[in-house]
Amino acid sequence: MGFQNSHSGADIAEISKGRVSEDPTGLEMDERDRDLLQRQRELEDLDDNTKVNWEMIKKLTVCGVAFLNDAYDMFAINIVAMILGFVYYHDAEGAAQNTVPKKWDTLIKIAVQIGCLLGQLVLGRLGDKVGRTTVYAASLMIAIITTIASAFSNSMVKGFNVFIVLFIWRVLLGFGIGGDYPLTATIVSEYASPKRRGMFISAVFSCQGFGNVLAPIVGIIVTACFKSGIDNDVRNLDYVWRLIIGLGCLPGVATLYWRLTMEDSKRYQMETAKAAAANADEDMLREKLLAKQPRFEGKSDEESSAESPKEVIDAALGEERPRRAKTFSQYFGEWRHLKVLLGTSIAWFALDVAFYGINLNSSIVIEAIGFAGNIHEDKPSHFITRNCLGSIIINILGSVPGYWITVFTIEKLGRKTIQLMGFGMLTILYIVLGFAYHKILDKSVAGFIVLFTLAQLFQNFGPNVTTFVIPGEVFPTRFRSTAHGISAAAGKLGAIVAQGGFMQLKDRGGKNQFIDHLLEIFALFMLIGFFVTFWIPESKGKTLEEICDEREEYY
Repeated sequence: MGFQNSHSGADIAEISKGRVSEDPTGLEMDERDRDLLQRQRELEDLDDNTKVNWEMIKKLTVCGVAFLNDAYDMFAINIVAMILGFVYYHDAEGAAQNTVPKKWDTLIKIAVQIGCLLGQLVLGRLGDKVGRTTVYAASLMIAIITTIASAFSNSMVKGFNVFIVLFIWRVLLGFGIGGDYPLTATIVSEYASPKRRGMFISAVFSCQGFGNVLAPIVGIIVTACFKSGIDNDVRNLDYVWRLIIGLGCLPGVATLYWRLTMEDSKRYQMETAKAAAANADEDMLREKLLAKQPRFEGKSDEESSAESPKEVIDAALGEERPRRAKTFSQYFGEWRHLKVLLGTSIAWFALDVAFYGINLNSSIVIEAIGFAGNIHEDKPSHFITRNCLGSIIINILGSVPGYWITVFTIEKLGRKTIQLMGFGMLTILYIVLGFAYHKILDKSVAGFIVLFTLAQLFQNFGPNVTTFVIPGEVFPTRFRSTAHGISAAAGKLGAIVAQGGFMQLKDRGGKNQFIDHLLEIFALFMLIGFFVTFWIPESKGKTLEEICDEREEYY
């Protein structure tokens, strides 16, 4: 028999602030409600005493650098794939010259997404079980080691070429990167005050925009360093792509010590101790009852056999049974909690189908606006530099501003409002770009750039940021990292579907001739994201315990 709490979350909040002296029903307050009241008072004191200090700045810096580093590692593959075409296919004939075959291009671009999906699930769960900061440090060490190993990828044996080796190392790299998603969001969420929590989480995530820009900047610098050698022998580009990948470990190395010395938040420590104590109290009472009444005195053999020991013990405990922490399956077995997890997961999946479908293939957009150059006639150094510049321009025009508009408005507009607005605008923009793709490009390249820039803007001043922020707030502390990891993994599944599925169709009917239909498909996914957002609660200005309603974590 489960315990039904006689107080609403609002009632207990009122009592904790001294405005209610007794149960609104007129009954004496249950001792278990007093425990919850004490717990809420402790957490309120924790939130009230949360101030921006050096320790907070250090944690935000570490987490921000993590996402800069992750974005660099993920999106540098656009430049690397282009360079690999010159290195390994410079002597191919016709249209295949200087271009990585589609199967290898897909393989190396999808690798990190596969690893991320696995890392988000596994390391996210470990973050709840082992501790946030322990797993957070381990994920960085995995990423550093595999980044360096990726830079030394080479053909090993016959049938095991450089692309397969690079794929393997980048899957492992993705596993390390995957842990950053749930753990970063959870760490920042549990340290920040309710008034600044959304701003801090989104600011950390927005460093991803700097990583997107840093990758092509490094590409330009390294290419310039080897320019004369590249122009004399294109095979010298082999040094360039390895350096671009290898330099990606430097931000992580710079913050490794800080990660290793981070401590779990007091909120996490309090919650895990409380859940363990609640379960231990009931287990102890059960053991005492079993020791004192092994034969369940007062019952005949027939009555004893008719009821299981568990049922008899439950009856004996009655209303004195201590509050027991729900398991993950018990908590999310209830629709009101499951729909929130489905909402965060489906929204992230829908968003990433379009986000990674476009951003992992930015060269298509650069080519569409006439900025790419000629891969067969231009000097390799010129072609690479021009494409890197195009990537920088695209990101600076829409992506980076979108991130930071969200940072400065999320506490005013709210997470749900921004996500609904973003999905709504993206639906409209992808419909326009999809159904009028060729007409717009034929009549006005500038018009296409404006529409594409708006789409990039509303990706980030919209669901790309909020799908990361919301799962870090709307789940209980004991399940927060796990649930965020599930939501993020759903997003990476969307990225895999986009790159491994939809983007394979882009050349149907001729080179890039199916892009308009892909944009139409992306519009449909944005519409799905819009509707599932209504399953998600608004978390603006609320404490983590108010959002999750802590009563629901125990029975």
